[in-house]
Amino acid sequence: MNSPVTISANRVESSTLATNKVIRNTYMLLSMTLLFSGLTAAVSMALNLPHPGILLTLGGYFGLLFLTTKFRDSSTGLLFVFGLTGFMGYTLGPILNSYLAMANGGQVVMTAMLATGTIFLGLSAYALNTRKDFSFMGGFLMVGILVAFLAGLGAMFFEMPALSLAVSAMFVLLMAGLILYQTSSIIHGGETNYIMATVTLFVSIFNLFTSLLHLIGFMNSDE
Repeated sequence: MNSPVTISANRVESSTLATNKVIRNTYMLLSMTLLFSGLTAAVSMALNLPHPGILLTLGGYFGLLFLTTKFRDSSTGLLFVFGLTGFMGYTLGPILNSYLAMANGGQVVMTAMLATGTIFLGLSAYALNTRKDFSFMGGFLMVGILVAFLAGLGAMFFEMPALSLAVSAMFVLLMAGLILYQTSSIIHGGETNYIMATVTLFVSIFNLFTSLLHLIGFMNSDE
């Protein structure tokens, strides 16, 4: 008969193994989706495909996100993850082409890419090593992202460049917070589905990159 101490130790060990599995699967799938998204972005750039427009972009994004969430517990969910990230890569292609057409556009893109990678790796390493619980940020991030999203739509439809820049700055901070929150959630067992964890981290990286691209591109053109 096992003692309470033995049972408790077994539970802790089982929980640790499950968490490590989620972390491993998440970062493996995240790496694959980043590569796939980069490939679709490169194809989109090479073919000089037009941007699908805000309505089709939002429809495609939320539609694929809904399907990914619905099938998150099955292998079908993996197909929709690649469908979602591939679609986002396709929409990124025309954006990158527009920046590369600028003076020093290549430098702008590389700076944004380097900054995105540095921020993501730094925040992820901090959350993984310190194992701090950032669950308290959940409500703030949800409200902040909703406000920033609506403000971004307003800036687009009413052509308000200053508001658009402010929204990009907000998204940089919010996505940094979301990376900490999601990584912490995986560590502490709040997120046990690696498909959804991957989607959250991918969207964070994507929005962080495009927001930095906007800010750095503005500073470059201002010079």
